[in-house]
Amino acid sequence: MTLPTSAEGVPDSRRTRSVGIGRAHAKAILLGEHAVVYGAPALALPIPQLTVTASAGWSSQPGDGQGDLSYTVTGSPSRAMVTQASDGLRRLTAEFRARMGVSGRPHLDVILDGAIPHGRGLGSSAASSRAIAFALADLFGRELDEATAFELVQTAENMAHGRASGVDAMTVGALRPLLFQAGRTRELRLGCEGLFIVADSGEPGSTREAVELLREGFERRPGARARFVRRAARLTEAAQLDLAEGRAGDLGRRMTDYHALLRAARLSTGPIERLVDAALGAGSLGAKITGGGLGGCMIALAPPQRAREVTRRLHEAGAVQTWLVPLKGLDNHAP
Repeated sequence: MTLPTSAEGVPDSRRTRSVGIGRAHAKAILLGEHAVVYGAPALALPIPQLTVTASAGWSSQPGDGQGDLSYTVTGSPSRAMVTQASDGLRRLTAEFRARMGVSGRPHLDVILDGAIPHGRGLGSSAASSRAIAFALADLFGRELDEATAFELVQTAENMAHGRASGVDAMTVGALRPLLFQAGRTRELRLGCEGLFIVADSGEPGSTREAVELLREGFERRPGARARFVRRAARLTEAAQLDLAEGRAGDLGRRMTDYHALLRAARLSTGPIERLVDAALGAGSLGAKITGGGLGGCMIALAPPQRAREVTRRLHEAGAVQTWLVPLKGLDNHAP
């Protein structure tokens, strides 16, 4: 049911609500990057340590010629990233109004505050979109179910990255690791112990550019896409069983093998390779690019007793920041 609104579109029954708040978190891909858009499975890991909070409120300023939305991002993202995010946000906001039955066009102020670095393959754009969607729902007094939240985030993701698989949109709201395939997800059973260590190379990647580079490579070599997807699917399916059955060493080796697949596709960089080598040299069970590639982050699986040394060596190799994601902390309610 659509709430009564004032002439400005502000819900009358919610006049005391001056600000709406929404939150989401980062994610990392364990295995399945790029192949997932061709129907292969992907394993995705929520990173609850890295969060983003959005606040949405009524603006005292009239429209500025850029529509009915003012958008502010804290920190120091590049102008290009802010512009791209702003375009996606305007599309998301328009879609939200249409789906939620919000009439009128009040001018809104949206402020985004978070610790997820942009352009690093950690789902910053999807997390931002999810946080904003829930902030708008809070502001307008609407109930936002998970299916609608996913569709709203995908609206912005497709604008930002081209054809988005949906794995980011799902994982930035998930509580546990997910298996994602062909638009469907299920929570993974965790039998392993260990720590995932995510390291930021300091250089932004570009999912859109990586997707295009991979596509061009497939077009030059007949059968290359089928081989890539088949190999990726086998590694990801095996890794899922390793994760469930407690074979941490095997899981690590699958991760490293998947990195080799992405490196052969020219999606790695010098800084990423140095981080992978450092992690493996310090005793990690496996290490790989996480995300689209051409920069961004890498992820390593380390035994708990090696985590301190792995982290130290990663910083020596050029990591600008690292985050620890313990598997045990993600297994609070096994399926």
